[in-house]
Amino acid sequence: MTHRPDLEAIAALPRLDGPGSVVPIRHYGRWASAVLVAFLGGGYLYLLATSDNMRWDVTYDSLFHPAVMSGLWLTIQLTVASMALAIVSGAMLGFMRLSQNPVLRSVSWWVIWFLRGTPLLVQLLFWYFLASLFPFLSLTIPFGPTLFSVDTNSLINQFGAAVLGLGLNEGAYMAEIYRAGILSVDKGQTEAAQSVGMSRARLMRRIVMPQAMRFIIPPTGNATISMLKTTSVVLIIGLPDLLTSVQLIYARNFQQIPLLAVACFWYLVCTTALTIVQSRLERHYSRGSRVEGGLDLVSLLGPLLRPRRASREVRP
Repeated sequence: MTHRPDLEAIAALPRLDGPGSVVPIRHYGRWASAVLVAFLGGGYLYLLATSDNMRWDVTYDSLFHPAVMSGLWLTIQLTVASMALAIVSGAMLGFMRLSQNPVLRSVSWWVIWFLRGTPLLVQLLFWYFLASLFPFLSLTIPFGPTLFSVDTNSLINQFGAAVLGLGLNEGAYMAEIYRAGILSVDKGQTEAAQSVGMSRARLMRRIVMPQAMRFIIPPTGNATISMLKTTSVVLIIGLPDLLTSVQLIYARNFQQIPLLAVACFWYLVCTTALTIVQSRLERHYSRGSRVEGGLDLVSLLGPLLRPRRASREVRP
């Protein structure tokens, strides 16, 4: 027999809107800080919009300048190629650091120590001037013939030197990200998998990596965004990336601020796109966990938009 609630008894219950009722706390400090931030931010934006020195007409006319578009495309290419090399080399170094082979562990430690211990600009210049040390790169059989030989300058041009310098330098940091992500997985799961005869390769592919990716994706996304901006250092070897292209333009028309605003605009567009991709990947790999990843506008405005239900006080 289905129990049906007594509607008359429910209606007769006292209402909790009088003395002794529970009411939410009014967070006036939040709204005051929001008004202050809006006032200061709005005032700054108003000054930028109305300033005659900003020359917004120059900024607008230069947004799609051919040189700017060429520099933007080169920046994107450098970011993709360098991060691909960083992810691959970082994975290799990270797995070597966790290897049971002491030789692999030692080699990985020394490589990471060198790449993290020397400046990025020095590494870029080293790869760019590698031909002065090795004019030809060849593969030779010991005490035998040379299988092939190639001119170093033709093999490693400016773009190649930039990718090698940026990618290998970032790969040293990616190795530590991989190592930290793998070590974050409960050791009991790996021991249980090994006890049933699962191979180490299958263990990493089926159990460890799917869980470790939840900890690897956020710092990898941050590294990608940082790489996008770090590509501006390729000016030292003469590559015309986005910032270099902008600098070449304002060296002719002396409109530094409007042209730097163009560079800021395109950097923000690219970083926003990368942030969205990172957010999607974090949500994908955090399914089933207690805290889902992702950085979006709702999470930033959450303290203001979220209903007030956690903190309460009793009105006497």
